[in-house]
Amino acid sequence: MPLSPIGAAAIGTGFTFLMTALGAAMVFFFRKKSSDTMQRVFLGFAAGVMIAASVWSLLIPAIEETEAAGRPGWIPAAGGLALGAAFLMLMDRLLPHLHPGALQAEGPHASFKRTTLLVFAVTLHNIPEGMAVGLSFARAAQEGQFSYLAGAMALAIGIGVQNFPEGAAISLPLRQEGLSPFRSFVYGSISGLVEPIFGILVVLASAAIQPYMPWLLSFAAGAMLYVVVEELIPEAHLGEHSHPGTLGVLAGFLGMMILDTALG
Repeated sequence: MPLSPIGAAAIGTGFTFLMTALGAAMVFFFRKKSSDTMQRVFLGFAAGVMIAASVWSLLIPAIEETEAAGRPGWIPAAGGLALGAAFLMLMDRLLPHLHPGALQAEGPHASFKRTTLLVFAVTLHNIPEGMAVGLSFARAAQEGQFSYLAGAMALAIGIGVQNFPEGAAISLPLRQEGLSPFRSFVYGSISGLVEPIFGILVVLASAAIQPYMPWLLSFAAGAMLYVVVEELIPEAHLGEHSHPGTLGVLAGFLGMMILDTALG
């Protein structure tokens, strides 16, 4: 029995959430956060995965789908990308958040604890990832073609792999902030819960506006690219030597590209 678009999106985003939770569980085995070098590698890797996913899993399918319908493919790709970036920029300004290792919170002033602001920062980044995975699986379920399903699986695997260190990157600093291991694990896992929530929400919206799927795919790409340029790459290159972050970006991009082209 074929899955519905919502069911497919729930499975795909559920996997990425599970990987975040597994990463957050590292707080039960390690007390200290990873070294600055490893943090830069992880951040760079996440950036590379998201760049490749934006191109191969979102923008190219959006262009091809539009051109197959006899319309210029660049219009929804460019328009959706701009709207996605604008949406994340707005969220960045409206949601107070604190990045791990930072002293000053971003966004509007709020009286939240540092731990809450740390969770908000990672949660903000996970929104476009959930949208991208949810849309890819919904598209695969709607079209019923193996190539679409393979591409969606490749995207989920790529996002899931980079979510594992991301979960640890939030739970371990929370432990250092004084939270118990269990609470650090719960908060780290909650940061990834936004992925299935937004993944399913965007699929519910796409069911009503199916002709605009290329716009939605490009929207998710624009939101992810905003996160990459605004946060991940700058943080991956903090410090005197930027080679670890650069190598992380290249490894993430290469891995996601191979996954998408080999499976999709």
